[in-house]
Amino acid sequence: MSNSSRGKRRRGAQQKAAQSATTPAKATEPVQATAVTSRLPVVPWLVAGAIAVVALIAILVVFKPGTGTGGAAASASPGASGSAVAAGASGSAVAAGACPTAQPPALPAGETRTVTLNTPKGAIVIKVEADLSPIAAGNFVALASCGFYDGTGFHRTPTLQDGTPFVIQGGDPLGNGQGGPGYTITDEPVTTPYKRGTVAMARSAAPNSVGSQFFIVLDDKDGDILGQANSYQIIGNVTSGMEVADAIYQASAGAELPANPIKITTATVTNP
Repeated sequence: MSNSSRGKRRRGAQQKAAQSATTPAKATEPVQATAVTSRLPVVPWLVAGAIAVVALIAILVVFKPGTGTGGAAASASPGASGSAVAAGASGSAVAAGACPTAQPPALPAGETRTVTLNTPKGAIVIKVEADLSPIAAGNFVALASCGFYDGTGFHRTPTLQDGTPFVIQGGDPLGNGQGGPGYTITDEPVTTPYKRGTVAMARSAAPNSVGSQFFIVLDDKDGDILGQANSYQIIGNVTSGMEVADAIYQASAGAELPANPIKITTATVTNP
């Protein structure tokens, strides 16, 4: 064999070797599909459950508290108690009939107030108790007394995934979940369970983010969800008018953001 023939064969072998090194080998068997069953491993179930709980808790969150003071009848007469609101946390005096511009004084220990929310569906009567959350209770009473809540709607009426009524949420002068009184208040521990008729303050995920928005719990079952967070300051309980709260929820068909929310016509405060 001539030297030129040997050279051609050698070059041919080298080219084949180079091709085999750079070309992926063809699969000889298809990749078998993973069987799909109705069961999920324990860990994914736990993860899915945790996500569901977080999503449900997020229903109550006011994502971005507003900074405006607009909205509800700031010049309206004070509630039935008729008393002036004392100096706020910043030290600025708040006259009777004027709404606070900073955290109002806490409701004194052991004291209660009756706040009545009048609506087109009827009246909701709330017993506000200082011993539950004195700072939040004082804030709610001060805003109700100055007419802040007059004309504001129950802008959120969410439903749990299983169809259970969750809450009716109101107190936003903007009506879109972004409004507030122009200030926020200090957080307080929650020491009692959430149940049907519980009244608590809505908040964002940020510390000390409570403003004016509040909610009324519609079902005992909701307490299991809210208790996972246990960070919504409880200010009192509905003593009369839960059927009105139910009617407000039903009027919106349980919509997250009702198109025509039922409004608070007036809020009054009496002592006790």
